[in-house]
Amino acid sequence: MGQRPKPLAGLKVLDLTRLLPGPLCTLHLADMGAEVIKIEDTGAGDYARSLGAIKTKMSPFFHLANRNKKSIALDLRADAGKAVFLKMAKDADIIVESFRPGVVDKLGVGYATIKAVNPRIVYCAISGYGQDGPWKDKAGHDLNYLSVAGIAEQIGSATSGPVQANFQIADLAGGTLSAAMGILAAVVDATRTGKGRFVDVSMTDCSFAHGIIQLASVNTFGDTVPRGHDMLTGGLPCYGIYETRDGGHMGVGSLEKKFWDMVCDTIERPDLKEKHTVFGEEADQVRAEVAAIFKSKTRDEWAKIFENVDCCVTPILSMKEALDHEQIQARNMVLTVEDPTDGPMKEAAFPIKFSDDGEAEAAPAPIQGADTDSILSDCGLSESEIAVLRNKKVIL
Repeated sequence: MGQRPKPLAGLKVLDLTRLLPGPLCTLHLADMGAEVIKIEDTGAGDYARSLGAIKTKMSPFFHLANRNKKSIALDLRADAGKAVFLKMAKDADIIVESFRPGVVDKLGVGYATIKAVNPRIVYCAISGYGQDGPWKDKAGHDLNYLSVAGIAEQIGSATSGPVQANFQIADLAGGTLSAAMGILAAVVDATRTGKGRFVDVSMTDCSFAHGIIQLASVNTFGDTVPRGHDMLTGGLPCYGIYETRDGGHMGVGSLEKKFWDMVCDTIERPDLKEKHTVFGEEADQVRAEVAAIFKSKTRDEWAKIFENVDCCVTPILSMKEALDHEQIQARNMVLTVEDPTDGPMKEAAFPIKFSDDGEAEAAPAPIQGADTDSILSDCGLSESEIAVLRNKKVIL
């Protein structure tokens, strides 16, 4: 079948977000075909631009979250800048912001103001704790939201204490994916009714709502199982991480009895089949025996042994190794984006595959204000009007 327009083609998004959660949300919208206009101030702009920029002019972090977007540098504190934003908002479909509650209202570009000129606007606010409640004005980051939501306390082993995962669960599951879900639901409704909505996304709420294992433990035992002793965090020998002789690791996820039986046959310990679901001291003993077996060979040796044994046992790869993995490659998950200044950047492709879709688009992240003139021209401003705004430093 032939290529069709991308699912969100024709939608215009005004992106006021910075750092990771919001920009990655709007990146997904852009990858699905929406026109995303990144609106930055005329100072430093999105400070992710310089975050960790060691070998490149623009941060790799920024590159990864901002491809396929346009950029305008606009001073919203100036009345003229506000007027420009309102003009842009009149034909926009979606606005996404990630300031603390109340900031956009003080700037004069909050939901009530935009709704008055564009009743069908979907206006999403991503924040740490939400738009109300006693903590709404508190500063925070991913670790703080996970801490308050009861998630961070459960991450780690029985002896480690809570550990910091190098995967921003609250930012990504909350500020990115949950925001995208809420935005798209509101867009469907706006298409049907002609009326937009305000979408309030709290990264703490979203983390809490997905703490299914922890909530299940509370409902069963009255509290969470101690860290490292729950079924999925070390309580079961059939589901865990085992170190290999070379310091590598294997992930054993054989929760089903049939898979555990295959593991036991493969490691030549059929006597352990009856120990599939054991806990406490008995589980500790089985885990120790299995750990000793995995320590007898290297990670790659075990990977070869289990390669054709379909029992949920895999080598634990680094990101560098994952880039070259046959499954990742077969799914076309790695893009090489050519940036005119920083050169080729390896990026993750949009992970959802649509039928009748074309190749993934890979325009590099824009420099600050790269599209200012063309965006303003599309809004009906003349060259002389744009020049006046630039002379007043309302735009770059």
